Amino acid sequence: MIEDKFPSIKISQHKKILWILAILITISSAVYQRLTGPTYSIRGSVTLENSEIPFKLLRSETTDQDVSITLSVKDTAIGGYVKYKRFRSRDEWTQVPFQRSAETLQAFLPRQPAAGKIIYYVYLSKNDVTLSLTGEEAVVLRYKGPVPAIVLIPHVLIMFLAMLFSNRTALETLDAAGNPKKLMIYTIVFFFVGGFILGPAVQKYAFGAFWTGFPFGYDLTDNKTLIGMLGWLFAWYKNRKNKNSRVAILFAALLLLAVYLIPHSLLGSELDYTQVGPQTD
Repeated sequence: MIEDKFPSIKISQHKKILWILAILITISSAVYQRLTGPTYSIRGSVTLENSEIPFKLLRSETTDQDVSITLSVKDTAIGGYVKYKRFRSRDEWTQVPFQRSAETLQAFLPRQPAAGKIIYYVYLSKNDVTLSLTGEEAVVLRYKGPVPAIVLIPHVLIMFLAMLFSNRTALETLDAAGNPKKLMIYTIVFFFVGGFILGPAVQKYAFGAFWTGFPFGYDLTDNKTLIGMLGWLFAWYKNRKNKNSRVAILFAALLLLAVYLIPHSLLGSELDYTQVGPQTD
């Protein structure tokens, strides 16, 4: 057999399978987090007077522009409006009618400061029938400052690598002949750079503060990062020098995966509108 004469081939194929599994786990968890997060756009369709209308409603926008609510509606007899107010404020509801251009309806919501939020409903009507695109559930739109690509892209890529190496390290611990210590170090380095150097830089651009987690606040993204790092530092401590604790490594990897699956930006920075002035157009 070839594997008997060249055992390195068998090992190489085995490692390749573990890397493929780690990549699949990482991509799957990233997609899940993206689709369940509070900033992911709401998509769907409604039927009004025999006209099916698809929609995409934004839940995240930057502070440098007003938000466009745009719908493709072929039936020119259909109109509507957007009703909004600042989130958790004492504001009265404001209605903005849709403006039609050919087959497009468009309305704008005013830009807000970083960490500001707007709550809104979108209504369409024809004849005596009016409906909300999201029923009784309002859409919450969160604003963030623009983050330069030179900061955001490395942050995203390095955090992806941190998760990839974390998952790969976990799989290595399950291999009786594996050596997860080197992979553990790569995981810690990537996670530190992505979560504690580039992460605060992104946070500063987006919301005006480097760190809003423990002990300064309750930002869940920052706290997730802190918990994940503590788990990996615990694994490193249990495996320093000649010590060997695969259980600690597996625990750290599973802990990071668990906190990573919590939707991104949940319980994030939020402007208190009761402490600022009234809405101005």
